[in-house]
Amino acid sequence: MKLQVSHSPHVRDKATTQSIMRDVVIALLPATFAGWYYFGIRAVLITLVSVVSCVGFEYLCRRVMKRNNTISDLSAVVTGLLLAMNLPVSLPLYMVVVGAAFAIVVVKQMFGGIGNNFVNPAIAARIFLVICFPKAMTSWVVRAGAWYSLKSVDAVSSATPLTQFQGADAPSMWDLFIGNTAGCIGEVCILALLIGAAYLFVRHVIQPWIPLAYLGTFLIVVFFFGKANVFHFSGNLATLDGWQVLFHECCYMLLSGGLVLGAFFMATDYVTSPLTVKGKLLFGLGCGILTFLIRYYSNMAEGVSFSILLMNILTPHIDDWTMGKPFGEVKENVKA
Repeated sequence: MKLQVSHSPHVRDKATTQSIMRDVVIALLPATFAGWYYFGIRAVLITLVSVVSCVGFEYLCRRVMKRNNTISDLSAVVTGLLLAMNLPVSLPLYMVVVGAAFAIVVVKQMFGGIGNNFVNPAIAARIFLVICFPKAMTSWVVRAGAWYSLKSVDAVSSATPLTQFQGADAPSMWDLFIGNTAGCIGEVCILALLIGAAYLFVRHVIQPWIPLAYLGTFLIVVFFFGKANVFHFSGNLATLDGWQVLFHECCYMLLSGGLVLGAFFMATDYVTSPLTVKGKLLFGLGCGILTFLIRYYSNMAEGVSFSILLMNILTPHIDDWTMGKPFGEVKENVKA
């Protein structure tokens, strides 16, 4: 028997960066098409501008830095799609280009390119745009008029479901699930996002640990500490109306905003999330708690992007805490 000794990794498969990114693009298509359907032709325009800008900036950066070009790995396409899905449809196009430049040039290429960025580029770009253009990034509209009209989205302004909670004009759970409400282009249709997430699970592109920990932690915290928390009904737990209000708040907060989009498509980013199962669970736990705190106790209705960004920064420390010791490692002999 002939034995061959080689360095790790010893278990390999045929997955490449390009194939993984291609699967992510395919998984994002249902939510992208749903956003185009609900917000009209301007959503298509924003998506195209975002993707083309990200690919263009990556190509130019690699040329200027005299590095091999990486646009064929499709990572810039994924960043462009994710950025577009996190933008309101009324955003001016030049702001989309600014966000793409920040995502690719500053967050990704200045840190060495794919695999070296310490935060998710699309999330960082969204937060950058929120800080620089707060009014434009928080102006939510619903489409009115013809689908093909570039100005159709300007006709009716609306609050997001998170700011409408318990209001008379709050959308129904069904509208939240299928996407018939105001919000960012890619976050409104939960059904489409779940279809894309299922594809990623089937293709073994992502694991369930971070999404389950994220969504589960968030729901548990809302259940115990939300506006209609369980302690409100501790004196009379048999009150059906009280439990219905609590259930409604939990479902409403789960289906509103970018929680599902963030949990399945951004928090699971390979580069900026922990490597171990324990680390992934800790990462999701932190995201869930931070999202709750920002949504309920800050002046921002949404907290998904900031939560994931903060946990991205903690990822190296989480890996240090949860990584096992190499087999055969000898402890240092520390002299007193």
